Amino acid sequence: MAVGPAELPELLPVNGVRIAIGSAGIKRAGRKDLVLFELAEGASVAAVFTLNRFCAAPVHVAREHLGKKDPRYLLINTGNANAGTGSRGMLAARQSCAAVAELMACEPEQVLPFSTGVIGERLPLEKIEQALPSLPLLMSEDKWLEAAHGIMTTDTRPKASSVVVKSGGREFTVTGISKGAGMIKPNMATMLAYVATDAPVDRVVLQSMIDDVVNRSFNRITIDGDTSTNDACILVATGAAGGERIVESDCEDYRNLRAAIEQVFVDLAQGIVRDGEGATKFVTVEVVEGRNEKECLQAAFTIAESPLVKTALFASDPNWGRILAALGRAGIDDLDVAKVGVAINGVVVAEQGGLAESYTEARGQAAMAEENIVIRVSLARGDATETVWTTDLSLDYVKINAEYRS
Repeated sequence: MAVGPAELPELLPVNGVRIAIGSAGIKRAGRKDLVLFELAEGASVAAVFTLNRFCAAPVHVAREHLGKKDPRYLLINTGNANAGTGSRGMLAARQSCAAVAELMACEPEQVLPFSTGVIGERLPLEKIEQALPSLPLLMSEDKWLEAAHGIMTTDTRPKASSVVVKSGGREFTVTGISKGAGMIKPNMATMLAYVATDAPVDRVVLQSMIDDVVNRSFNRITIDGDTSTNDACILVATGAAGGERIVESDCEDYRNLRAAIEQVFVDLAQGIVRDGEGATKFVTVEVVEGRNEKECLQAAFTIAESPLVKTALFASDPNWGRILAALGRAGIDDLDVAKVGVAINGVVVAEQGGLAESYTEARGQAAMAEENIVIRVSLARGDATETVWTTDLSLDYVKINAEYRS
């Protein structure tokens, strides 16, 4: 189950990136569960990773390798997270990099590993090693959609986006894919996301860019308030488009490219929400007239993650008291509840801290019955505004996660 249309845009190849997809049979025989990205030599690579302290072995190794060498290969497996696996997991992650390095004639530190799937199970390294030799012959620039399918776990559909940006007589392509449907409150990344452009960008500038756009996209979504052990988000700039290298943020090329990359990141982040486990609603929580960004986000996430709010959304029940209750426990200092207002899809539900005189239950139910819902909360105490995207909480979410390992 997913919310909204499933159609994807045409996914444009990015010069300097080749992709191969294979089957290692990690969780199920025949499933495409292994993806290998090849990056042009000299490509800039930036990344953000989970802030979960119990982060997976591949996260540790990817961070370590990224600080040592310029990456040439990204190896992704599904069906096993290689998290909670101790020293054996670390060894398996390193050995998978070594296997790619031997196959592709590079150094192990030039390989970044990524895993997603069940936590606490040993990575079946031998299956990965057996499947790897088939990948070099499958390498192609036009396999972004296949890769989007290859990194899925409980996802019901792939997430992908692609745009072209023109700047100063040059043309840059930006294409990206992501996966994720549950255990989603990224906290500096998403489940897994890979975005590439052919623009020439300095690595330090690229890292600043990903930090910025992740904060405006993946760090504004939540399905269930759980941050994964394996979250990773990678941004690659191959430089294959040629021309002058972007070495500062105060220039037109940077601003135009950043806007395009942010568009792709937002598309991917919203795609994750629309495919949230068991989701029947795509919900935008807008908190306006706050004193600062922090308190707006506190309020928005508290409302977006409230089980009572989310189950009311699933039932199309305009139980607006649950929104006020969540707001009241959001930890906003000296909040004047007598000034708070709430609207659902434009229907004013509460004003000045109580039921709006214009409100009727019929109008509230009609608003909540929509597939796309905007909850707008006014704090009436400043000029700050923040937005978070989330889902409802359905019976299917419980079923999916109760049966996840079966």
